[in-house]
Amino acid sequence: MGNLTASSFLVALSGMVIVFIMLSVLCAMIPIISKVVLAVQKPVINNRVAETTRPKPSETVNPAPTGVAGEVSLIDVDEKTAACIMAIVSHETGIPLSELIFKSIKAI
Repeated sequence: MGNLTASSFLVALSGMVIVFIMLSVLCAMIPIISKVVLAVQKPVINNRVAETTRPKPSETVNPAPTGVAGEVSLIDVDEKTAACIMAIVSHETGIPLSELIFKSIKAI
């Protein structure tokens, strides 16, 4: 099995201490590096978002449709239930009801 002397015990103990010190240094460096990288990338991300949200001059903005777009075919659904379904879809998607077009609503 080998000789277990005090010097071999100290060498093993010092190796473990060095490993744990390096692990704690790495744990402290990860958040610091993350914040630095985020600070460097933030202007780049903001520029990309600004470019995508800004309408290009060549694009034309379609006006919102007004009035009724057409008939909705209701299959085994009463009008009150269909109105509730349309309102829920509009609310959940965040699209105004005037911009949605429903072709049919069917009970499953």
